[in-house]
Order: sequence, then C-alpha cells, then structure tokens
Amino acid sequence: MRFIISLLVAGMVIGTAQAEQAGTTKKAVEMIEATTIALRGQPFYKPDFAQFNYVNADAPIGGSIKDWAMGTFDNFNPYSRRGDPAKASTSLNASLMASSNDDLSAYYPLIAEKIVYASDYSQITFHIDPRARFHDGVKIKPSDIKFSYEKFTSGEALPGLKEYYSFVEKIELLDENRVRFYLNEKRTKARMMALCGFTVFAEHFWKDHRLDEPLKEPPLGSGPVKITDYKFGKYVKYSTIRDYWAKDLPVMKGQMNEDEIQYDYYRDTTVAFEAFKAGHIEKWNENTAKRWATGYDFPAVKDGRVIKVEVPHQIPLRGQGFVFNLKKPQFADVRVRKAFTYLMDFEWMNKNLFYNQYIRVNSFFMNTDYRATGLPSEAELKILEPFRGKIPEDVFTQEFKPPTTKGDGNIRSNLRQALRLFKAAGWSIKNQQLINDKTGKQFEFELLLVSPSMEKVALPFRNNLERAGIKMNIRTVDSSQYMNRTIGHDYDMISGSYRENYYPSSGTHQMFHSKSVGSSYNHANLTDPVVDELLDAILEVQEDEEKLLPLGKALDRILMHSYLMIPQWNISKFRMAHRDKFGKPSTTPRYDKGDGAWWIDPQKAAALKAN
Repeated sequence: MRFIISLLVAGMVIGTAQAEQAGTTKKAVEMIEATTIALRGQPFYKPDFAQFNYVNADAPIGGSIKDWAMGTFDNFNPYSRRGDPAKASTSLNASLMASSNDDLSAYYPLIAEKIVYASDYSQITFHIDPRARFHDGVKIKPSDIKFSYEKFTSGEALPGLKEYYSFVEKIELLDENRVRFYLNEKRTKARMMALCGFTVFAEHFWKDHRLDEPLKEPPLGSGPVKITDYKFGKYVKYSTIRDYWAKDLPVMKGQMNEDEIQYDYYRDTTVAFEAFKAGHIEKWNENTAKRWATGYDFPAVKDGRVIKVEVPHQIPLRGQGFVFNLKKPQFADVRVRKAFTYLMDFEWMNKNLFYNQYIRVNSFFMNTDYRATGLPSEAELKILEPFRGKIPEDVFTQEFKPPTTKGDGNIRSNLRQALRLFKAAGWSIKNQQLINDKTGKQFEFELLLVSPSMEKVALPFRNNLERAGIKMNIRTVDSSQYMNRTIGHDYDMISGSYRENYYPSSGTHQMFHSKSVGSSYNHANLTDPVVDELLDAILEVQEDEEKLLPLGKALDRILMHSYLMIPQWNISKFRMAHRDKFGKPSTTPRYDKGDGAWWIDPQKAAALKAN
C-alpha cells in the first residue's frame, strides 16, 4: 500500500509553515512508501500484481536446455577489465528491485520488498526482504548493499561507473533490514531510481576479490541460478536453484522453468549452426540474413523437429555501424566522417547480401518517439539555437538521411560527393591514392572485427574505399583480444553498436558523455561540450515527458549529424528457430522475445527424443 508520511530531519518536520515563515512557497518534502515505482506515470503492473502477463505461472518445471555462446571464456566476473566472462554470468547476482519486459522504466520488489523515498528525491531507503539470502544461505544485509556500492565506485570498477553514481552523497545502515542512500544536489528521480536496479554482491565473498580482475572460481551469488559445471573455453552450466528464496515473488513466477541450461562455446558461427542442425544446440537466434533465407532447408525443419518463426516487434533498435575512433587524427574532421558515409552502398548490400531483410539505421532512438524526423520543431529550436556555430549547421537545415544508391553497384555520384568532402578537409587524389595535403601520406586505417562473418560485409565496403584511394586493413581477432582492445580504445574503426535507447537516460549519458571516454560504452571517444550539456539536462528531466521529448530529439540530431559512425542496418523482428520441445505463454512481452518464460513440454520433449 502506497502512503505518504512526513519527513523528519534532525528531529524537525519540514512543512509548508516553515517555508512560509522563510518568505518562500517551497513545497514541503514528504516521504513516500511504495512497493513499485515508475519514472513517469504509474507502473505497468499494480502493486498487488501476482505475476507478469507474459509468463505461465503453472508452467511445467524441469528439463535441460543446450544453448551456445561465441568465442571463449576464462573467468566468471562480468565486470573484469581483462579476459572473457562466462555467458550469462550477470544472472548470478540479483538486483535490489526488478524491472519487467513490459515496462523497463518501472521497478518491482525483489531483494528490497519496499522503498521509502523523499518527494524531492534527496534520499531513498530500501527495506530488504527478511527472507533474502545468498546462495550459501547467508542473509543479505544492508552492509552487503553498502559494500556493493563502494565496490562499484572504487578504483576497481569499470571506467565511468564512479561518475555514473556520483549523485550519491552517503549511505547509512539503519538496522538489520534497512539501508538509506542520500543523494546530493545532482538528485533527480531517474538517478534515484538507478539505485533500484543496483546489483548486490556478497561482501563475505567479494571482500577477497577485486572487481577489475578475472575470477577463476564461480562466485557466491544472489540470483536464481548458480554454476554447477564448467570447463574454461568449452562450456558452462547453470542450474536453477529450486529453493531460491524469491521463487514465489511476482517478478519470478513462471520464469527459469528449466532445471539446467548449458552454453557450449564455439569459435565459428558456421560450426555452431551445424551443431544446431544436428540437435546439439536447441535454440537459435538468427542474425545472418543469408542463412535465414537459404540455410534452413534441412531435414529437421522439413519434418517439424525444428520450428522457424519470425516475431515482429516495436522494440527500440540498436544504433549500429562502422564506428570511428574520433581520437584518431584521420577521423577528427566531421567532413571526413561524412565523406565515408557516401562510400558504403547499403542498398547493394541489402539486396545482394541480406536478401532485402534490413532497414537502414538513421537514429540512435529508432522505433521510439525520440527519433528525430523532419526539421527541428519549435521546442527543439529553443534548445538548439544557443548552440548555433558549435554544432553542425545541417542540424538546422536537413533531416538526417544516410546517402542512398540505386543498389546496382554504381556509386559514381556518391564517390564524387565523398571526394568533394575529402578535398575540403585537406585530402586530394594523387596517383589513384587519397593523399593528405600536409603530410603527403595516403589515407590508411584498420577496421577491427571480432566475427569472421563480418568480413564478407567489410569487403565490398573496402572495395568502394579503394575507388576513393583509401586503404582499409581488415583485422579480425578473437573475442578476448577484441575485448581488451575495445576497452582500451586501441582501434581506428570497429563494427559496433550502441545499445538500444527506450528513452534518453543515464545509459545514453554513459555512451556519449565526455566523462565516459576511456570506458567501453563511449565507442567513438566522443568529447563534445554541447552533447555533454544536453545529456546533463536530460538527466534532470527524466520524469517530465514534455521536456524530455525535444531534448532527446535535439540530441539525436546532433549525434547523427556528427557522424560518429557509418550507419549500418537493423531489423524490427526476431528471427528464431528452436527444437520443438518448448511450451510458450500466449502473450509475448512488449520489449523482449520472451523465451525466458518458455518451458520444456514433457510430451514434446519425449516425442523429439523418440525421433
């Protein structure tokens, strides 16, 4: 039950009377107790909800699933700065509260059974469920939460996390079940709510381990699964904890229905797909257009042992592309970066490589209301005008649209446009090479890849660059090398993606703010004072849709017209294939494919085994 009580500070009630005596109309600060909280409006699920809509609480329990992972792994710490963490290792630890796949801006009880927070967001108190336990049966205490926060914001944490949580002023342990966070002048509802999703570590385990170092033993966790078998680089098996203390909470019902899930590691997707065809892998999310169009003509599909489905969605799409490292001198000029966009022939690639399955990326907020379209609105212009001269002029005069072609391989017109931009930026064609007018050196750089399958995409792009006199060297490395190099920004260009944005948020701040340069989030190494100012403003208005919408669109315009990447492609549907052994809920969540709520149907599994 949600109710409001007065806030006591140093033994005094802060109320309207005091504000009036001070000659102001400052609103009294109140304390709000709740079991659910949403950034804007009301949570999708009411406080007394029994389960998420997209689960079957009566689903059969049991069975095992064989899944797969690409590359290798050598540790169990997903926060390490070195090495490759095991697939799904973040699931070993739970957060204070949980979100749903129907509403990602709301939180519901998990480790914290309720919260009490100030109406001005100056503090929030988490009431830990007395039943909450780590895997060894030890009670989760307020001191574990304080320890986890200090671990995340220490020198051991990934770059950017300390700044991300800089709005916390102090933490107070109130009793055996309550911990309070005090927020400083940077406080907003969004920042306060970020603490609801805070991951909880076991202090009695992690006090002896560094967060930035690889972990060679399965950690003591707080989540619903634990590692029960593994061989580094080969496989890792997770077992569902059937007596998990939170198994009957509404956020957990109908999920984790299998007893075990094992991820087998493959270094090549082609080999992995052959394993799927042979039945050694039971679930496959397809990300290769050609294989989806031509690769499923095998016996198990024909006789129904493998089900192939497409599930359309309106989930926000990742902004992916060939991402420039802006700290590299050859990519410092925005005219150069814009010129490169004329040399990737998406229409030809979509027709000849992707079987016309993809759409072009044209925003960092695709499939949301925050995607900038047309010319700036009046509300956007009020935000953008003060920055005129500091941001690309195209922001005011042109809707961002990547260059297009007829798809026939003829890019002569685009090539001319690219060379004009290169010329304006100080590069000229000499002896069929693009030469820097000052240094006399050819334009040369390296594209760093982690997946060999991306090479066939990179090659036609390289061919077009050669026509412009540019030398692009393709370097494909294993996942461990790739992780180390990308964390250290040791690359000229990568084929990468920025995670999807449901709305401009603290996650957007991580990806583009100059304070996150040096982290693995800010792929382009962007440092732009205007972008920083907009990102900071966005954090102040998270709960105000009227203010957030024009800010998000203005940010999108600036980012896209800054050409941080050569936009690639995306798709607004899931392409899935699986062995016919699963039962599925009748409802799919709005923001996920929903397979976390599938279960193993005993009759289907038996029939599949018999065949």
